[in-house]
Amino acid sequence: MKTISQRIAEELTVREAQVNAAIKLLDEGATVPFIARYRKEVTGALDDSQMRHLEERLQYLREMEERRRTILASIDEQGKLSDGLKKSIEEADTKNRLEDLYLPYKPRRRTKAQIAREAGLEPLADSLLDNPEQHPEDIAGQYINADEGFADTKAVLDGARQIVMERFSEDADLLARLRTFLMENVQLSSALVAGKEREGAKFSDYFEHIEPLAKTPSHRALAMFRGRNEGILNLSLVMHADEKPTDAHPCEAMVAEHWRIEDKGRAADKWLREAVRWTWRVKLLTHLQTDLLGQLRERAEQEAIEVFATNLKDLLLAAPAGQKATVGLDPGLRTGVKLAVIDANGKVLDHGAIFPNPPQKRLQAAEEALLKMIRQYNIELIAIGNGTASRETDKFVGDLLKANPELNCRKVMVNEAGASIYSASEFASREFPDLDVTIRGAISIARRLQDPLAELVKIEPKSIGVGQYQHDVSQVQLARQLDAVVEDCVNAVGVDVNTASVPLLARVSGLNQSIANNIVHLRDEQGSFADRRGLLKVSRFGDKTFEQAAGFLRVNGGRNPLDASAVHPESYGVVEQIAARESRDISAVIGDSAFLRGLNAADYTSDEVGLPTVRDIIAELDKPGRDPRPEFKMAEFQEGVEKISDLQPDMVLEGTVTNVTNFGAFVDIGVHQDGLVHISALAEKFIKDPRDVVKAGDIVRVKVMEVDEARKRIGLSMRLNDKAGDHAGKRENQGRGPRPDRNRQPPRENKQPSNTALAAAFANARQK
Repeated sequence: MKTISQRIAEELTVREAQVNAAIKLLDEGATVPFIARYRKEVTGALDDSQMRHLEERLQYLREMEERRRTILASIDEQGKLSDGLKKSIEEADTKNRLEDLYLPYKPRRRTKAQIAREAGLEPLADSLLDNPEQHPEDIAGQYINADEGFADTKAVLDGARQIVMERFSEDADLLARLRTFLMENVQLSSALVAGKEREGAKFSDYFEHIEPLAKTPSHRALAMFRGRNEGILNLSLVMHADEKPTDAHPCEAMVAEHWRIEDKGRAADKWLREAVRWTWRVKLLTHLQTDLLGQLRERAEQEAIEVFATNLKDLLLAAPAGQKATVGLDPGLRTGVKLAVIDANGKVLDHGAIFPNPPQKRLQAAEEALLKMIRQYNIELIAIGNGTASRETDKFVGDLLKANPELNCRKVMVNEAGASIYSASEFASREFPDLDVTIRGAISIARRLQDPLAELVKIEPKSIGVGQYQHDVSQVQLARQLDAVVEDCVNAVGVDVNTASVPLLARVSGLNQSIANNIVHLRDEQGSFADRRGLLKVSRFGDKTFEQAAGFLRVNGGRNPLDASAVHPESYGVVEQIAARESRDISAVIGDSAFLRGLNAADYTSDEVGLPTVRDIIAELDKPGRDPRPEFKMAEFQEGVEKISDLQPDMVLEGTVTNVTNFGAFVDIGVHQDGLVHISALAEKFIKDPRDVVKAGDIVRVKVMEVDEARKRIGLSMRLNDKAGDHAGKRENQGRGPRPDRNRQPPRENKQPSNTALAAAFANARQK
């Protein structure tokens, strides 16, 4: 039996010693970011993605070990734990296999088979299995027991059949074979519940749909599961499209083969065949269908969570505009455009409202108010939320800047997803108790332009809106994976301890909400921290916390220049040694690329500090406090294109990728409705995963392929040589029945999407 560490080592293709070292650190309370960055010698340089996989698998396998111990104890208490069974349970490598082995011994309510056994019918069942030459009716008479409810031969034979069926259906090896066969060969069939056509119109693509279970993508699976949960769809597993309930199933033959049941014309063969048939129809079909659909859902949920996590990471690590005085605009029509001015550090300086848009359209007053703010506070950036009235507000600001070319100011459209969640949050209420929620929204829009990561951590990750079907997946797993993404992003960038908010500090390795509150409280009382060691004065900030957190906390302009870098305080001695050898100050060494590149890292290793750490230290000294995020860029929306009705086929536009799913990417082109680039239109070559081409936040050029103003659908292509309408009307009917549009499967290769493909993709998008 392989140990947990051996299994994880094989999965990661690393040495078992590396896994054992990482597990030991995790069990001692170390965080994944800390281990991946500052304990490379210990783990053999496992990176953060390997560590996250290790952490997830460790939890799963430990849960399985706990379940294994429970099962062994339960069977042992029953006195039924043979050496062979114990060995099989100890070697089980999945939770499914464990439960299959436990099934015959699982405590349960009395079954028909148990009642038959208690009435003494098991010898009859054994006899018929061993010798099918016997006539069942003849020997059944010997087992009549009216007192136990078996008053005639029919009742006796039915009881014996229940014993046989239970035995057949609880064989772990047979269950494994059947499950594998079905997973590889069965079709997932979706059908409309009678009378639900109008109510379930959004699921019309799945009213009569069939595709291989093993190849069903996560977004379609989750759409069908939602349809079933809402009472619109029935889901079933079939071998082929025309299968009838009365058809013989290949799994019946597999059951018979496994138990050596053959039809040779012997007296008991018919009775045994019926036992096999009923085993499949009554015992196994529903059980395995539920099991396989459960596995599909679990796989689909995990893929959906991974899509969300990837998009979230891209959004959190989007390029920051930097520390520039900014005015945030939260656009609106009737209620006006809310304004908030923040300085380079995010401090609120002013706020108000203007009404440049209908119905008020106080254009002159709005221009005067905004110009006054820009000039008074030396505004460099104007952040415009991309919600209602955003393009009207964008045009107003653009005209204002054109009319005043002397202003050193740029306008930027900002994705405001989740801003309203922050505005109404408890943290926002504490931060700005005297401000209206709409003003808080404008502040959030301005701040997320300056630093998306610092602002977005204030919002519950799943409220940011860059996932697919996030409400249909396990909320516990979703929260755990998204929290891990946020933690990794925050620690990859680092946090300025003297300016960071409580939510941002709480995401730092080793810290929590309580300690973050204590840091801010002490900072408010005593002023800025002068060095990292000053953190030890924070309540509940002990040596262990300092070890985990210090490397990710920055003190800019403090006493020690290393405190502004990612060099951990435990390694300051290495830098001092480097500086001392050359008789230079530490501050003179930092940033001297020519000098640092000439160093031999091996000269500074010791028993405590290995080569990977020294190399990291030298790289950090070369570019201290470097931000891993890309350079700030912004999309230029085309003038005059402000709503769907302004779009024309073959129009080429610039936009920002807002969300990436398994079936394509959504792009904001400035018309209040994101367009969809289907996976088949993302590149000239075949691609399997849209994330191989684009990620959330990318600036892309797209061509308008299809516009459905009534349903607010925009079909886009990143293949700029495509022509709108070239592929209109083409359909690929890979399903069955009279409605090819509803049965359509995704194309096998990446071709320009037909109207049908876009319709299917948009239907998937509607389920988000």
